[in-house]
Amino acid sequence: MPPQKNNSRADGRSRSGRRNGPGRNQRVFAALDLGTNNCRLLIAHPTRNGFRVIDGFSRIVRLGEGVSAAGTLSDKAIERTVEALKICAKKMGRRRVSEARCVATQAARSAGNSGYFVERVKEEAGIDLEVISSREEAELTLTGCFSLLDQAHDHALMFDVGGGSAEFVWARILPGGGALVDGWTSLPCGVVTLIEQHGGNDFSPAEYEKLVSDVMGMLRSFDGQHGISRHIAQGTVQMVGTAGTVTTIAGVDMCLPRYNRSMVDGAWLSFDAVSRISGELSVQNYDQRAAHPCIGHNRADLVVAGCAVLEAVCRLWPAGRLRVADRGVREGILSVMAGQPQATCTAATASAAE
Repeated sequence: MPPQKNNSRADGRSRSGRRNGPGRNQRVFAALDLGTNNCRLLIAHPTRNGFRVIDGFSRIVRLGEGVSAAGTLSDKAIERTVEALKICAKKMGRRRVSEARCVATQAARSAGNSGYFVERVKEEAGIDLEVISSREEAELTLTGCFSLLDQAHDHALMFDVGGGSAEFVWARILPGGGALVDGWTSLPCGVVTLIEQHGGNDFSPAEYEKLVSDVMGMLRSFDGQHGISRHIAQGTVQMVGTAGTVTTIAGVDMCLPRYNRSMVDGAWLSFDAVSRISGELSVQNYDQRAAHPCIGHNRADLVVAGCAVLEAVCRLWPAGRLRVADRGVREGILSVMAGQPQATCTAATASAAE
């Protein structure tokens, strides 16, 4: 879908009435990704080889809190999210954004009142929010991770453990760069969803193992459909993990005194480290997990569910290690705006999935 013009206000002006258009020969792009748990914004200048980030914003808003049970977004979650989006709109106005695309994913896709929410965002924050399909989410996430793909491999298996769902993408790595999506699936095993289904954030060893087993069961159909295990056994697959669970575990593995994106993004994480750290965190209580500088109170209640999903992935597909990506939908949007190649799904995949 083509980028939308200046979402900070429908008329292209800031709240103060000043025109938000860029200066002469100066373009400024913005990409906003509103997920089940986080609201994240990047603002960038296009460059010869892509884009350069000049500003950003990230806040945990938990838009999807309670949506798996109620089927609708709660008033409190909407209030939190709209307030965060107002900040995003102000940033886009100050940076004189000329092109923006603002998207929402699983929580908005699944909520019965998403139309009301989108209208309220437009009215109160001046942002045109677009609810995208799981297919486009997969394409944009993979596009954002292109620079991490190794052409020494034939295929990439990318996964994104989000708040409301987990997305899995099976793609062919192209010789000239980029990748073509041969299959994708979106499963209801996001960390917020799993915690709400469980009824709490602490798991006994037996409960934790059952959760790992349940997630593996969800993935077997996708595995069989594309023969992923066979390719894994042949050593021709690069695994890429993106979003909070993978980046958090990588930060813990590095023993970072505080989370550092520049050190985590693009790093390699061994499956031995995943097993060790997940085992340690799964038996800790909330306060013990929150004391870790790469987890904190914002993730302490969600990280064990994320570990279970990550362990399920590692056990089902024992590639030995994965590439960590602190990037995704926003970077994909900015890449497309800057005229870079985009991941696309094959026709066969689209018809099979839809």
